[in-house]
Amino acid sequence: MGKHRILILGGTAEARQLAAALALRPDCESLLSLAGRTAEPMAQPVPTRSGGFGGSGGLADFLKVENFDLLIDATHPFAARISHNATIAAQQTAIPFFALRRSAWKQEPGDHWTRVRSVTDAVEALGTTPKRVFLAIGRQEAFHFESAPQHSYLIRSVDPVTPRLDIPHAQYMLATGPFEETAERALLIENRIEVIVAKNSGGTATYGKVAAARALGIAVIMVERQQPADVRTVETVKDALGLVDHLFSPMKRGV
Repeated sequence: MGKHRILILGGTAEARQLAAALALRPDCESLLSLAGRTAEPMAQPVPTRSGGFGGSGGLADFLKVENFDLLIDATHPFAARISHNATIAAQQTAIPFFALRRSAWKQEPGDHWTRVRSVTDAVEALGTTPKRVFLAIGRQEAFHFESAPQHSYLIRSVDPVTPRLDIPHAQYMLATGPFEETAERALLIENRIEVIVAKNSGGTATYGKVAAARALGIAVIMVERQQPADVRTVETVKDALGLVDHLFSPMKRGV
């Protein structure tokens, strides 16, 4: 019997961990697909491809031509477009499909969150009064804040924001997590931050700023996820591996 071919849509630590675990299985052959948005991606434990597929149709064609048996969406919780395309492609091809999505952060006592549905809503939530803002949403959607030039921004991203924002007060810093709470607290104090704009990515790597904001009484505008509700989802690599076992075991398929 041939190996089960698995396409993993990646870009997260969980995707890399899942790929590494599957690489140890003699019955599986995985390909990890990366969006190509990071200039210097980490080395991966399985063969990779980089770049888009050309929408849901292109992904469906790729799945069929390459004879994949399973599609796993382990992209960032805010990679809404590729997740949407993956859902459609799986439906079109009838290939088994699930998402590996880390659980979202929960608001804790002492948190001062304003929940919004999108980055554009976050811009509006900042209000008109000038504030010192820590922008921790990555570089892709930072341009939205050009419409609120009255604020002073500290913008942190893995890769440079290009072009730089057309606003009078912006400071840029390049950094890759994980970010510890103690260091985040020092960063917020040093820059006299009054409000943080963040995406509810979940996980531990970037939670330090949320915990630091709680300790310092700093407000957080939290952009919540807008993920498809009808997709089978697991929250951990362990659960993902268990589901792979379930899907590929003939004795369990009828369960």
